[in-house]
Amino acid sequence: MPRVLVIDDDPAIGRSLQLQLEGQECEVAVETTAAAGLKRASLQHPDLVFLDLQLPDRDGLDLIEPLSAAPNKPAVVVITGRQDMSATITAIRRGALDYIRKPLDLDEILLALEKVSRRNPQRGKTVPLSGRELPPREIIGKSREIIQVLKQVARFSQVRVSVLIEGESGTGKELVARALHQASAPGKKMVTVNCAALAQGVFESEMFGHERGAFTGADAEHHGHLEVAADGTVFLDEVGDLPLEMQGKLLRVLQEHEYQRVGGTEVLPFQARILAATHRDLAAMVREGAFREDLYHRLEVARITVPPLRARIEDLPLLVEALLNRISKAFGRTLRGISEVALHRLSGYAWPGNVRELENVLMRSVAACTGDVLTQVDLPEPRQEAADGSPPRTSSWRLQDAEQDHVRRALENFGWNISRTARALEVSPTTLRKKIRDYDLEPKGPARP
Repeated sequence: MPRVLVIDDDPAIGRSLQLQLEGQECEVAVETTAAAGLKRASLQHPDLVFLDLQLPDRDGLDLIEPLSAAPNKPAVVVITGRQDMSATITAIRRGALDYIRKPLDLDEILLALEKVSRRNPQRGKTVPLSGRELPPREIIGKSREIIQVLKQVARFSQVRVSVLIEGESGTGKELVARALHQASAPGKKMVTVNCAALAQGVFESEMFGHERGAFTGADAEHHGHLEVAADGTVFLDEVGDLPLEMQGKLLRVLQEHEYQRVGGTEVLPFQARILAATHRDLAAMVREGAFREDLYHRLEVARITVPPLRARIEDLPLLVEALLNRISKAFGRTLRGISEVALHRLSGYAWPGNVRELENVLMRSVAACTGDVLTQVDLPEPRQEAADGSPPRTSSWRLQDAEQDHVRRALENFGWNISRTARALEVSPTTLRKKIRDYDLEPKGPARP
């Protein structure tokens, strides 16, 4: 039974909240001053505190931190009629879970109660974080698909051939390229070239370098990417974005293994290994005339295809742990773990943006998290579209669809008994009825109250 403390100098509001929350099977205490509220909190150890800001003996803002710092770390929800932007920001910064304006809305009160119930580690299992930091460029995973990638990295590192790394955006193609470089040429230079950002007018200067005075503004000799890489690695990221004219100039270097700086006459040897990556279908681009076939074959002596996250979803818990360890350290936060429910929700999404999207979601979640356990409450709302505006590739992967199916099956399991189903789902009956309306669910037979 959740323990709730109401601290408000208006007895009518306190009594109203008490009646409403006791109707939700809560143990409720009411105090009208800051001093009495702090004393009650030390004795009752509430899970949730509804705190008014305008108290007769102290500003409610000053109570947020001492209340939140109690051993059981209760959630604090501010309730006030004060229109004060600064107070709102201060309350959240000091650790308040929410900020509700008076007159109070019952649905908002019940939603706050639901959030606390769902974020309470005692109400569900927590997957602990080890705190072990992995190298920032580590390829993480134990699935068959990712092990296959690692095997290919090991094989291709033994022969100095060009490797084309294919995969959707955000899958970690650059990580694979770096793993190849480290395995084949440790201690040597790896130069990354963002082909999508190379302007046609500066392509030769950036790739091959230029002599002093070669063109207006060339005040000094410039060593290009190929020269800087020496006998290391040149990684051509998003090579499919190179215009045809640039493709021809790159092809000549790969064929002749030599080049000249712009404005120079000295022939320089090209000694580096070429690794190229793309999210595009280069074979289709060759058929369409958008990519040179001869360059394609030069780049694709060997090929590695990096699987999308949805194809190796079993790796998601490992990725989540590694990313949360890294993110919480960067944010100066201490996270003890992630709830099983939150991890389940993350596992039920298609991730059209792959690992990059997962990292972005976890960053937003850690920023929103007020406790030491990341819960489903902290997760952002699921996206209804992919990053390019298209529908998700498999609709059943969407969090919305997964939740709809889960709610429907729970209702059927309890014979559409709203009260029992709501308790099993750990939501209020009001929230459950809203989800039934939102998802347009209907019982096969008569529903029970």
